[in-house]
Amino acid sequence: MVYAQPMARAVVEPAVRELMHRCADGQELSTTVTLGGDGFDLHAHVRVRPTAPGRFEVSLACWAVNKDMARYFGDSPPSRDEARLPPDGTATPDGSLTARVIGHLATRLRAVDDPRPDRGGHLAVTVPAAAPPGDPD
Repeated sequence: MVYAQPMARAVVEPAVRELMHRCADGQELSTTVTLGGDGFDLHAHVRVRPTAPGRFEVSLACWAVNKDMARYFGDSPPSRDEARLPPDGTATPDGSLTARVIGHLATRLRAVDDPRPDRGGHLAVTVPAAAPPGDPD
């Protein structure tokens, strides 16, 4: 998917950096971010938690909501449920999209390991707290 790299760069990486900054006291934080297109929205649920001094586990699940299809079949835009994962919504993660986005994110944040499934059905990588902003990909 051609949108994986822009999604990682434009919305996921800034969210991760903000969560890393805010959760330095040991708590896990999460957010959902969106990259909008003409006929679709891409969503990412991002979780960040400290794992060791100077290291964070970043977990990610991504999915797409096709606005054009919703309009065609339902004569309306997609419901809000489609923009949230259970238990708050009906969205299901797209494994391929998630793998591509976290792959780009891992490169950008200089992850110390390869993406792996986490305890909650997301893909996760471990990143250093001082990962410099950059454009390695």
